[in-house]
Parts: sequence; C-alpha cells; structure tokens
Amino acid sequence: MAKAIHTMIRVFDLDRSISFYKQALKLEVADRLDFDGFSLVYLRNDENDFELELTHNHDQSDRYTHGTGYGHLAVCIEDIRSTHSHLLANSLKPADIKEFHREGNLMARFFFLVDPDGYKIEFIERHGRFK
Repeated sequence: MAKAIHTMIRVFDLDRSISFYKQALKLEVADRLDFDGFSLVYLRNDENDFELELTHNHDQSDRYTHGTGYGHLAVCIEDIRSTHSHLLANSLKPADIKEFHREGNLMARFFFLVDPDGYKIEFIERHGRFK
C-alpha cells in the first residue's frame, strides 16, 4: 500500500514561508537541501511524519500562480476557536469560522487561512470523519 509522505508547493520567499508555517501550523524544519538552482525545505510537526515540502527556485522573479486546479491543503485541529484566536494574535488573517450542517447535524466546523504565496489552508476541527 502507498503511504503519503509529503505535499510540495513552490514558494517565492523561502524564509517568509518557513516563518508563516511555523506560526500557523507549528511546523519545524525537518530537513533542508540546497542545490545550485533551487532549495527544498521539508517541514513537519510531532503529530505525524507527513511533510510539507517548500520548493524555492533561486532564479524565480515572478510570483507563482496556482492555475484553476489547486484547491487547498487541510489540517485537523482540536480547538478551532483557540487556533483561530492564536492566528489573529500573531497578525495572521484567518477567515471567519464556518459550519456545514446536514439534516440538522454538524458535519464540519472550519476556517481558511492564506499563506504568503496565496495557497489556501483549511483548518478543520476534529469531528466526524475529520480525525
């Protein structure tokens, strides 16, 4: 069976992105590989061994675009209100908390945050299928 190990995104300002993901998701640098034309930085936390790979192309002069296919990354969190407040206190700009209901039952409680390169991150409170 295949095991998911990382998701890669291209970033324009590597240091800014590392700082953002440290604040927003408490991800730390697990590894950094520098090559002639690009750098790879792998971020993770103690929750699991899945990593976010940041790719920085040294000669990139324009910000990246995401096309029409990219949606978002998603993470599960224990306390959505506490996390939302933490992000606001750190001058990040999370969207308002929303809820999806189906037939009167709570399906999901979530909000989005956009990283410095425009990638959306969905924060979903652990509930139902999101554990």
